[in-house]
Amino acid sequence: METVYLILVVLHLLGWAIAFGGVVAGMRKPVLNSGVLHGVLTALFTGIILVGVASAGVAGPDINHTKITVKLIIALAVTAMVIFGGRNHEKTIARGYLGGIAGLIAVNVALAVLW
Repeated sequence: METVYLILVVLHLLGWAIAFGGVVAGMRKPVLNSGVLHGVLTALFTGIILVGVASAGVAGPDINHTKITVKLIIALAVTAMVIFGGRNHEKTIARGYLGGIAGLIAVNVALAVLW
């Protein structure tokens, strides 16, 4: 089960990397790439599964519930921003909006590593 947990960690990190890369790539011509939504959803769902597996005591470290709550709130905010920004296909998206998404993703990853 530890192998499954580690595969989920890799998928979780790849989801955030896809989302972050898509946002940064879209900053040149302010657009929100469709891959960002897929990356964010991948990261969100694998994160929820990771917490479930670790809570069951099957694999993974003990859970810091405060950290997980903060990270979940940030992940939900990023998901909402991506969904809301993706609905405006005809309109250009402000670079600041994309920067906000990228910043929240960076904060979420930093919390995972540093907390």
